[in-house]
Amino acid sequence: MLQISPIFLRKFSKPLEPASVETILAEPVPAAPKDPGTLGQQMHEMMATLYPFCRSITGAGTIQTLNILKKYIPLAIHKIPSGIRAFDWTVPKEWNINDAYIKNSRGVKIVDFANSNLHVLNYSVPVHRQVTLEELKRHLHTLPEHPDWIPYRTSYYKEDWGFCISYNEYLKLDEEVYEVCIDSTLKDGHLAYGELYIRGETTDEVLISTHICHPSLCNDNLSGICVTTFLAHWLLQRKNRYSYRFIFIPGTIGAITWLSINDMKVSRIKHGLVAALLGMEGKYHYKKSRRGDTEVDRVVEAVLSRSGQPFDITEFIPYGYDERQFCSPGFNLPVGSLTRTPYGQYPEYHTSADNLQFVTPAALESSLDMYSEVIKMLELNRKYTNINPKCEPNLGRRGLYSLVGNDAEHKDRQLAILWVLSLCDGTNSLLDISKRSGMSFDSISKAAEKLVECRLLVEM
Repeated sequence: MLQISPIFLRKFSKPLEPASVETILAEPVPAAPKDPGTLGQQMHEMMATLYPFCRSITGAGTIQTLNILKKYIPLAIHKIPSGIRAFDWTVPKEWNINDAYIKNSRGVKIVDFANSNLHVLNYSVPVHRQVTLEELKRHLHTLPEHPDWIPYRTSYYKEDWGFCISYNEYLKLDEEVYEVCIDSTLKDGHLAYGELYIRGETTDEVLISTHICHPSLCNDNLSGICVTTFLAHWLLQRKNRYSYRFIFIPGTIGAITWLSINDMKVSRIKHGLVAALLGMEGKYHYKKSRRGDTEVDRVVEAVLSRSGQPFDITEFIPYGYDERQFCSPGFNLPVGSLTRTPYGQYPEYHTSADNLQFVTPAALESSLDMYSEVIKMLELNRKYTNINPKCEPNLGRRGLYSLVGNDAEHKDRQLAILWVLSLCDGTNSLLDISKRSGMSFDSISKAAEKLVECRLLVEM
């Protein structure tokens, strides 16, 4: 089980104000835990704190979310002004919302943003006027196949206004005049994202990206936010070979903007994962990088295979989350996407049913463990060269002969040593040797460690 330090949540009585500076660091990382068995519950509590914020690709809800994350990890918040070019895109105007409702002719609110921020078409322009039922219906979004649920809809790049309501409420609407009000602003401001860099022994980087632009949706993607935050907290307490870069970004435009700013630095990224949909019960799903045969692709497959849990692996397609930006031809980065049930393949996707009851502490903790296992294997999966390659070395003279015995365990240890000596020619990683030998990665890794101690291997 993954062990990280305990997290203590602060409950805020009112929304936080947007940060006024580019970079703010959080408090130091707390000490190691006494009770690591509550990580799932801690993530679920963190999710409950973040749930009310009306997040979008810009705006105060995103800043509020990032400010909460700074209580867990030393996150830097970057603000990119509206109008800045990002390859073929432009950083959009900033959207904020204070209130929204629909009132019937008797002045009764039949739709209230205060009850659910999904009620408003995300990025709606301001409106306050009287409309007929016919006109109102042109601005309503429903989900007839699930009549009690509120759908989640957006209009980021086309100025429009609208409301999302349950289909059952839609059927109750009478022929009358309605007052519609969306108290929002859409004006020049900033796109904000969070970033954490954890320096390792090398400048080679592992990128972990998660999107922060969805409002009150727990699996998509408060689960990704919480799991990656706790993963970063764990890595801050470790001595790591790789450097790790965590980015908490708005979907699509956030990744495009980040890549445009870091265009000259991305060559350092040797492995990457896009984290999302990690809070529901269901089998794991891995979508490979565009290359399809990168080290992270092979490592994730190996970790999933030995986990004993059900999983699917699919080839890359240019649709989905931000892996499609990181894997675009001009970058072609080794970035895959590790989720549970994929987007659109469960009924609750992008609806009010994706709530705090839909996700579970157990699923969150299992997802965190899965990510940590991937990290551990990436850290250990090195390439070595046998510096005594002409015939087998004298293992007894180096104290390795004691591993040889009559029982199966000793024979497996001896065989692992021989496989490592045979295949460590600078071209095979430990995972390659594990796959070819049919032996566990742990056995091969431990054998390599012994041989390094005895100065029979040198890392490439």
